[in-house]
Amino acid sequence: MSSTSAPKSSNSALNRRSFLARSAAIAAVPAVATLAGGALAEPASADTLPDYAPIPPSALGPAVNAQGYFVGPVEKNLYWVTDGTYQAAFLTTREGVVLFDAPPSIGANLQRAIDQIASANGVSNKVTHIVYSHHHADHLGASSLFGRDVVRVGHVETKVLLASENDPARPVPDVTFKTHRTLHVGGERIDLAWHGTNHTPDNIYIHFPDHDTLMLVDVILPGWVPYDSFNLNEDVPGSIAAPATAMAYPWTHFIGGHMGRLGTRDDMAVYQQYVTDLIDNIKIALGAVDPTPFFTRYGNNSWAAVKTFQDAQVAYATAPVIQKYTGVLAAADVYTASTAFHILESIRLDLGFGSQVHP
Repeated sequence: MSSTSAPKSSNSALNRRSFLARSAAIAAVPAVATLAGGALAEPASADTLPDYAPIPPSALGPAVNAQGYFVGPVEKNLYWVTDGTYQAAFLTTREGVVLFDAPPSIGANLQRAIDQIASANGVSNKVTHIVYSHHHADHLGASSLFGRDVVRVGHVETKVLLASENDPARPVPDVTFKTHRTLHVGGERIDLAWHGTNHTPDNIYIHFPDHDTLMLVDVILPGWVPYDSFNLNEDVPGSIAAPATAMAYPWTHFIGGHMGRLGTRDDMAVYQQYVTDLIDNIKIALGAVDPTPFFTRYGNNSWAAVKTFQDAQVAYATAPVIQKYTGVLAAADVYTASTAFHILESIRLDLGFGSQVHP
């Protein structure tokens, strides 16, 4: 059974604890701005900040505990950990624990969560392996907490990228693979695969065939629209194609790496339709919005003309999508525009849609 929901009374606790955690991270910003010469003239006021649509309760997961984390079963001896914003997973085996990602925002709570489960079930709490989903620091920055005796596993490109970044918090993988690798640890099986670039060049699919679960990080965030710029995407066509690849695997439970709950196949289908709706409306906008007023108004200030023209295209494309998904996907009115711009540029540049050759 998967612990993917919480009583409504727990949502307020989750929001308070998540707010406190995030506040600690940004508390120094006004002071830094002052030291930098007053880049911020005055601190923001809650009265002047914009309003956004309420978050659908379906987007929220279980409340975190007093230490700032939640840990629960996905299926059998596979568990997930979240702080409400980031996620990791771990598999208990007869030889120790296999950890999947080590987000620094969860940090030492990863071992606390493992200790909690190990103590309750009478199994080892020693982490023997860490599987890296991809190289980004926000998902691996607590890896070094587990020392050098852990076997780290990742894509060959993950090793290349981490070697070039030389971050001691993210030791390079000891074991790498190019397209497929099956890990057998303590009687458990984990299938790793690389199906091409998506969010990053090294982002992999982690399948647990005996636990009915798939882990694919930073592509779909169950219950939410993508983060800024289509999850800071490095390959838009690859990420658009990734959900179909994910759906070809057999699974019931989905670990997306972010936010406070697990995902389902229905979540994946809603996300796919959201992206399809954006693409369809962007293609219409590319032909429907007349550039003439923008270039007439700004003359030889080409960037002003291009910016306002593309802002108008994005607004045209996103208005019906935001309306459709508000109340369905959290933050539809927050990040849909930035995602649409990223996809618009990919449609123009990667696909050549709307390109015209000057006669």
